[in-house]
Formats: sequence, structure tokens, C-alpha cells
Amino acid sequence: MTDIFEKFGKDTRAKELLDQGLYLYFHELQSRPDVEVVMEGKRRIMLGSNNYLGLTAAPDVQEAAIHAIEKYGTGCSGSRFLNGTLELHLELERELADFLRKPGVLTFSTGFQSNLGIISAVAGLGDYILSDRENHASIYDGCKLSYAKTLRYAHGDMEDLEKQLRRVPEASGCLIVTDGVFSMSGDVAKLPEIVALARKYGARVMVDDSHGLGTLGEGGRGTASYFGLEDEVDILMGTFSKSLASLGGYMAASEDVAWYVRHNARPFIFSASMPPACAAAALAALRHLRAHPELVERLAQLSDYARAGLTARGVTIKPSSRVPIVPIYTYTQERTLETATELYRRGVYVNSVLPPATAPDECLLRTSYMANMTEPLLDEAMDVIRDVIVEK
Repeated sequence: MTDIFEKFGKDTRAKELLDQGLYLYFHELQSRPDVEVVMEGKRRIMLGSNNYLGLTAAPDVQEAAIHAIEKYGTGCSGSRFLNGTLELHLELERELADFLRKPGVLTFSTGFQSNLGIISAVAGLGDYILSDRENHASIYDGCKLSYAKTLRYAHGDMEDLEKQLRRVPEASGCLIVTDGVFSMSGDVAKLPEIVALARKYGARVMVDDSHGLGTLGEGGRGTASYFGLEDEVDILMGTFSKSLASLGGYMAASEDVAWYVRHNARPFIFSASMPPACAAAALAALRHLRAHPELVERLAQLSDYARAGLTARGVTIKPSSRVPIVPIYTYTQERTLETATELYRRGVYVNSVLPPATAPDECLLRTSYMANMTEPLLDEAMDVIRDVIVEK
């Protein structure tokens, strides 16, 4: 019998990067997440966060979390299915349902668990799932957990999607799953075409809007709202760990779908419920967004400012609009690691994206932006990026 631990000593890649001074992970954050942070004793401009609306530092959000701990304690010590449902969870679900204009809302302990629970409950043996190749890892794992047959279509390729739809037997159920805003590229799903194909072939549509909530659509309602397709998308999924400055996830759908998933999603039934502070922070952030819809437009303005500023400085970026994700192409793994390391040394934090998240020759630096940034701060960061990438 082979020792199952044998592989551990053979996986030396991370240690080699550490020895070369190019290990970019697990940097120690010594301040609260914000537009500027202290990491490992030095000020860094944060261009690697998903805190799109900047609400982790909002006083009303922080106060809500503190008050929730004072009232409910630190945790429920049980699943939502049993002793772990607080009035706070139900209040959050009601307000999300109203905001997203879907009658059935269910909250999960994390965004990752949301996709595991929704997909594995909705699709089963004999069903088919059609998934964009660049979908989030949690969607991939949800497909595996479902026992349904998964067919992947080329990223954003509607001809390939239709080709895969033709492969689905008439007697099988079919769910098309796509990110609304793709987390690495910043691409926005071709939702009008996806919906049209779904209706043509009798499939259902699920959108992971983790990066769309708070960044697109009317008042930040997401990708479906952006395209005017809220009534045409069957299931919306999202997370509280980005625009809503907390931890957890949700599903918004019809009441029937929500009821079914509530009683059949194993990651929901067998996980402890979202801690009170997280639920309260997400609810306060949602209310903050509803009271300040101008944050969404401000975020778009700053993101466009960054795109224009990087382009003017000679930095190659992927063309896009509105969304707060701006990839900078570095192409090779070596250049990506070296560039990200030098940017970090000079006080700008970005995320490096390497295979298997990209093709081997399409590595990039993922920059992301927050609504509480300022143009002078972005100029400072972009000048550093220019100095490192263009002028070195």
C-alpha cells in the first residue's frame, strides 16, 4: 500500500517560491481591511480586496456587529435546520428578498457553501448542468456534489453553449450556471443570450452574482438587474463577503425552490448557522447600500478612472467597463510573480493570477477597487504600477 502522505514531500513548488522571495500568499494583515492597510509592518495601498463598497469600515456596519454579539452572543452552536435560526437570519432573508425582488431567500454560512448547497440540491442523478469554463471553483465543486452530468462550455461562447444544450436528452432536467461578473477577468456574463437559449431549450438559469451584487444593476442589485432580466433568471446566488462586508451567502429564487433547497441542501442542513455578528453586519451593509445607491455609481467612476489611468501610463489591461475588477496582463508566471513581489515591496498590494486559474501564457495581476477610494490614492498606486511594469 502506498503511503497517502508520500505526495507531501514531492510538492516543493511553494517552498521554492519562498526561497526565491516570490511567495505571495498569507501576508499578515495588521490593520482592518480598507483602502490602505498595514501588512507586515508597512503601509500598502489595497488593490486586491473584494470590499467593493468599502463598508467593512462603515461605522453603522461595525456597530451592528457589536450589538449583535451583545444581544445574541458569538454563535448559535447549531444548524439553521435545528437550533441555529435567529430572528436576525429571518430579518436578513426578508430584506434580501425585497431588495432582489425574489420571494424566496435562503442564507448560508459562506458563499462557497451556497453554491455547494444550491447546485447539489437542485440538480441530481439524470440531470445536466451546463457550466461556463471560467466559473468559480465553488460551482465546479457544487456540480461534483450533485451527481448530475456536467457539460462545460467555452467561456462566454454562446455557440458552444447551444451545442452543449443540444446534447441534453429530452427527458433530463437542465440547469445553466454562470458567474454574473467573472472574478478574475471582470467579464460580465452574456445573460440576455443565455436566457434566450435557456428558454429555447427548456433549461433553467442560475447566476452566481458574488461580484455583481453592489457593483451592477439598479441600486447595486446585480447582473440580472443590469440587463433587466430579474424575472428571467431562476436562481440568484451571492455572498456577503464582498460588497456586504461580512461573511455568508444567499440564494434568491421562487418560494418553491427556496423551500426545497432549505430541506435538501446538505451543506445548509449540516453546517452551523451564520454567526450573529456576520448576519447583523450583512443586514446593516444591505441597508447602507439601499440608503446610498450613489455608492454604486461612485465605484463605477473610480473603476473607469483606474482603467483610463493605467492605459494612459502604458499599462496593458483587459478592456472592460463599470465593474471594479481590472486585470493587468503579465503573461508569464515568472514575470507575474516578480512584478507582484516588487509592487508589494513598493507599497501596492495586488493579486497574482496563475495557472490553473489562467492559461499558462495568460497570467495576470488582478486589481480591484473600492467606492471609498480617492483619485489621488489611485494616482499614487498607478504611478507605482507604471514604474514597475513599464519603466523597469
